[in-house]
Amino acid sequence: MKRSWNGLIWAGALLVLAGVVSYPLYFVRFPALRDFPWANLPMLAIGLALIGVGVARAFRRPEQYRGKIFGSVVGGLMAALALVFCYGLFVGARHILPPAKGAPQVGQIAPDFTLADSQGKPVQLDALLNSSFEGNGDAAGGSIAGQTAGVVLIFYRGYW
Repeated sequence: MKRSWNGLIWAGALLVLAGVVSYPLYFVRFPALRDFPWANLPMLAIGLALIGVGVARAFRRPEQYRGKIFGSVVGGLMAALALVFCYGLFVGARHILPPAKGAPQVGQIAPDFTLADSQGKPVQLDALLNSSFEGNGDAAGGSIAGQTAGVVLIFYRGYW
């Protein structure tokens, strides 16, 4: 009986390679896919699953399918490649960014600035901090009227 070619191992290896190579060549151009590899991680997971099924099929029915040794080697190499890709993306990328020496720290008083609000009117941080808090009519607002307002600053990571 002639053993047939185990295509799941090859398909999985190609999918893992495509997942690793397509990120820097194509998906890094789009901010939604650059910040988190939404398209690449499923490609890696499906590719590794295909390799796993192909290797399991080769070990369960060696008289019918090839790939016990080759599939195990390819599976190990592709798993290592996927791990290096994920490590470089999630852990190694943190070490590439320069330290933000001038960035404000938690609890530090922010310098005064003026920005436009949602209607285009200028709003100054100092004016907000020195204004009195006025309740909006709900249960919590009535008891704290007249107290000094606080301001929460939220910084979003961006690519300019």
